[in-house]
Amino acid sequence: MMNFSQLTPPDYVKYRHYFENQRYEICAYSLSSAICWSNQEYQPFGAEYEDAFIVAAEFKTLKRNRHLLLPVTPRREVPPDELVRVAKLADHTEFWFVPEDYVTRFGQGEVAHYFDVKHQAAYDDYVYLAEDLAGLKGNRYSKKRNLINQFNREYVDRDRVIIDPITDDNTEECLIFLEEWCRERDCDADEQTDLACEKQAAINTLVNYDAFDLKGILLRIDGEVRAFGISAPLTPDMATLQYEKALGSIKGLYQYFDNACARMLFNGYTYLNKESDMGIPGLTKAKKSYHPHKMVRAVRLILKD
Repeated sequence: MMNFSQLTPPDYVKYRHYFENQRYEICAYSLSSAICWSNQEYQPFGAEYEDAFIVAAEFKTLKRNRHLLLPVTPRREVPPDELVRVAKLADHTEFWFVPEDYVTRFGQGEVAHYFDVKHQAAYDDYVYLAEDLAGLKGNRYSKKRNLINQFNREYVDRDRVIIDPITDDNTEECLIFLEEWCRERDCDADEQTDLACEKQAAINTLVNYDAFDLKGILLRIDGEVRAFGISAPLTPDMATLQYEKALGSIKGLYQYFDNACARMLFNGYTYLNKESDMGIPGLTKAKKSYHPHKMVRAVRLILKD
């Protein structure tokens, strides 16, 4: 059996070498995200396995949701027959957030010999060219540019806007704003919804901001934080926009801030991963409106008897 222990922020430095140059383009394979996505219902655990690291998700009440991520190592890819051994050693029966191209590389028939394969549509990631979202060129982004121009006239041109990097000195302001953002969306109505869980993950990240390799910016209007964004490395040419929060009541703010995040947080990366829409219709519409370069499909691998 594997020796799993609960993951906490100090573990990031201990295990991050496994994730350097890792290959999976789904946001779940960001170590900082894996550690911080933790709440009363769900806790992440980790264990070393040969030359790889295994993340396990354990649930307090929804036991049917417990799962593993694919073993992470920059040196090799664990094939399906070895995944069976990993699952049994870990006392698990499912791998979640498996990029569909894993199945393609090893072959549908080979994977299906050991696992049932199920699409996790709500957790497909939206991936964009960073230069597209930084430049917003062409007719397809004309509505975004118009909204940004309106925001510029009302706020930027009147010197009402300041953008600063997130540091340990201003995370408290982000936490205060996060509560306002959450009230706007009623995300605390059900503690088990994805929005409520994401809020807790954002709190965990901000409280432990200096423990991780993150880049972040916040935007103030008239001295008050009204948006913040945080990016995390994922693969050598892709980073995630792990959190992007902006008040929806201020016209053009989201479009202006999204463009600022693309310009300021993704230097050196070809791809910008905006993560999934969690099956929320409003998020689906918003993410599609930015014309993703590609979707990274997520699947479950369920061990056959």
